[in-house]
Amino acid sequence: MLKILQEIVGALLFFVLLFGIGFILNMLIKTTWVPLWLFVIIVLPLAIWHFWDPSRTAGSFIAIFLPPALSSIAGAYVSGWTIRKLRRGGYKMF
Repeated sequence: MLKILQEIVGALLFFVLLFGIGFILNMLIKTTWVPLWLFVIIVLPLAIWHFWDPSRTAGSFIAIFLPPALSSIAGAYVSGWTIRKLRRGGYKMF
């Protein structure tokens, strides 16, 4: 039970973290999808390489790594979507 709660809280924290970072990057560099692509192309492979444990099987590593990775990708996507909606809504700041 505790492990499931930790996974849920961790996934939520990764979502909020990537949403915030993506939102700030979108405001500063005036692009919509760069934070998502940076995460998928650079951060995700580096995280897999860094946290890879040779004593685990690939399936168990994916089971542990997948929830935070998917919630991070979702946070980056939602930040791009939010910025796009704000720009279309007429907010010039974004």
